[in-house]
Amino acid sequence: MPDTTIATVTFFKVLKNANRILKNPLPFHHENFEKFGDVFKVKLGLGKATVIFTRDAFFAKHMLQKQHRKYTKSELQTKELAKYIGEGLLTSSGEKWLKQRRLIQPAFHKKKLELLIETIKEVIREELLKIKPDTTIDIYPLMSDLAFKVVAKSLFSYTDTQNTISRLQYITEAAQKSLIKEIRQPYKRWWFHLSGKIKNTLKLTEEARDILNDIIEQRKTSDKVYNDLLDMLLEARYEDGSAMDNEQLIDEILILFVAGHETTSNALAFTILLLARHPQIQEKLFQEVSETSNDIKPLEQIAKYQYTKQCIEETMRLYPPAYFSDRVAIEEDDYNGLNLQKGATILISFFEIHRHKDFWSDPTVFNPDRFDPGIDKKKYSDWYFPFGAGPRMCIGNNFAMYEMILAVSALVNKYKISTKIDNIEIKPLITLKPENAVVKFTPR
Repeated sequence: MPDTTIATVTFFKVLKNANRILKNPLPFHHENFEKFGDVFKVKLGLGKATVIFTRDAFFAKHMLQKQHRKYTKSELQTKELAKYIGEGLLTSSGEKWLKQRRLIQPAFHKKKLELLIETIKEVIREELLKIKPDTTIDIYPLMSDLAFKVVAKSLFSYTDTQNTISRLQYITEAAQKSLIKEIRQPYKRWWFHLSGKIKNTLKLTEEARDILNDIIEQRKTSDKVYNDLLDMLLEARYEDGSAMDNEQLIDEILILFVAGHETTSNALAFTILLLARHPQIQEKLFQEVSETSNDIKPLEQIAKYQYTKQCIEETMRLYPPAYFSDRVAIEEDDYNGLNLQKGATILISFFEIHRHKDFWSDPTVFNPDRFDPGIDKKKYSDWYFPFGAGPRMCIGNNFAMYEMILAVSALVNKYKISTKIDNIEIKPLITLKPENAVVKFTPR
């Protein structure tokens, strides 16, 4: 079908729903998908600016994998996000992205990550000590602190003696809040500039860069070997034998902080909440963990936690932290009769794909058995995108899975988790967060 036949959501309808979209755009998206099908357009202003929305999994694969050279990330990621967190792997494109990916990829090899597992375990042990038994708490702040400290310690073995990590955490969260307002209210961008909101956020991000620069300089003069990610990044060399300069290192570290901390803390909080709501599934997970020996190699132990992994995979199906992505056509393309002009912007809803009734039976039900290793992965791999797809698939996917498996198994082994929550509330920002994720931990 030619582009002109795609159903269009008018700018008037967007304005009419502006407050609702700002709070949570997903119900608005869902209504339009249900009304118009798997592809529709949204007018973003009074001019010609439009975005194509899709929950067609095969269209997503087409752009992210099969024809990825015909598409690039939008300015939302390459420009708007980059102004706050720099031009690292997540926000760069073209030759620069490829050069950085080749340089950094070895640091995330499974053998390298094995060196970090004890660090991850140590942070988890420390954070679990903060839990007050038999008291209801919001699990998200705890998981957010845990994930941030795992990234900090894995990146540069940092012990937070002067609240530096807390400050970095505050800055990354403040930048995200600022950016989400700019994205959801593009017609107010003039006001964000005029009021000084953007200037203030940029000032904060400069502070974060200064903190990280100090850490890098201290490491360069240190003769101690840490075997952390910063050591690996400092040792990495381009094809011409040169190393990353400090500015590029800071860009990559900021990306790892934002991407590694945000997505993992969200997935962990949703997993704990779902396990609390499904005691039988939680008990099955506990049996697996309690029957697994601690006297085996770290990667062997993680491999034994198969059902734990399935619970996390099913959580990331229902609540994918990276719940959307976008692409811009850099040349004309055609998909299934849909003509895409150069410059066309397409927003992919992983949230909708992961709940599409054509792909999943009982799509809203939490069922970790969907990911049983006995099931052929091909049955769902075409419509499951927890870490994206194609060449730009998340570089830290193994790191994230190790961390989440270790955190969930440690929690369930120590506590029985319960909740009185009937409906899980969500807060879609740059990533998908849970809201009011209140649970109770009872010692086993």
